[in-house]
Amino acid sequence: MNELNQRPPTTGPEGGVSPDSRVASTERRAFGLPGVPFFLLCLALLGLGLWLVIVEQLVLGVPLLVLTAFLGAGFYIVQPNQAKILTLFGRYVGTERRNGVYWTNPLTVRKNVTLRIRNFNSERLKVNDLMGNPIEIAAVIVWRVVDTARAVFDVEDYAQFVAIQSETALRHLASQYPYDDFAEGSLSLRGNADEVATALGRELAARLGHAGVEVLEARLSHLAYAPEIAGAMLQRQQASAIIAARQQIVQGAVGMVEMALRELSDQQIVQLDEERKAQMVSNLLVVLTSERGTQPVVNAGTLY
Repeated sequence: MNELNQRPPTTGPEGGVSPDSRVASTERRAFGLPGVPFFLLCLALLGLGLWLVIVEQLVLGVPLLVLTAFLGAGFYIVQPNQAKILTLFGRYVGTERRNGVYWTNPLTVRKNVTLRIRNFNSERLKVNDLMGNPIEIAAVIVWRVVDTARAVFDVEDYAQFVAIQSETALRHLASQYPYDDFAEGSLSLRGNADEVATALGRELAARLGHAGVEVLEARLSHLAYAPEIAGAMLQRQQASAIIAARQQIVQGAVGMVEMALRELSDQQIVQLDEERKAQMVSNLLVVLTSERGTQPVVNAGTLY
């Protein structure tokens, strides 16, 4: 039976386990003896058994050879960034993370679990954003196993679990933000990539923690409007950009006109009545806000 810890049920949408699941496996270190000394001992027993068989001491030699072969089945090798999960008659007895050759109970069943960093690149999902607009979104998730007991015993297939939960979290995330920030002051998928990535990482950590998986990084790898509305939304983006640019141009032009009138008045270059001031303001605004170069008309006569 696995070593179990009592845990409260998960009730939030980010939970990766059923609310009825109240137990979780916990990784612990397996029993293992250094392999090299034990290998030398097995060689000595093998040599002794062969010698007894040669001198026709079969009563002692044959059982000794059988024992040596039985003990030899207990050797196993742990590669770098790998772990061995050991079970004995269906009972979890521990995980060996140390690299090298080790010996343990030959009756145990050993299973490899990779601890290397892995990538998951999701498919392009078609979902609706916060405003109900259909968008295409995809993400790349960098993850690794940190608790081998949970990864093997608490979920059916931890790699498939990561794939399904990542796509579920991505769909949920896309519904929480608009694609673009048309009303300034709010977060958007396109304009706040770092904040969105942080939110995605938090949700994935909550979902995948039940499988003993740590999320190292989560980033959007693709973001676009769905083809059926891409043209219309592009026009909307262009219109918003033009309006914003026009606002900035008008604000700058008003400031320059105000500065010109103030300089003329302070330096007493010319005295203008209200009608001439209004005409001057109108001309300057036309010149400053026009998209094309203006053609000036020189008045060589009187001012009035």
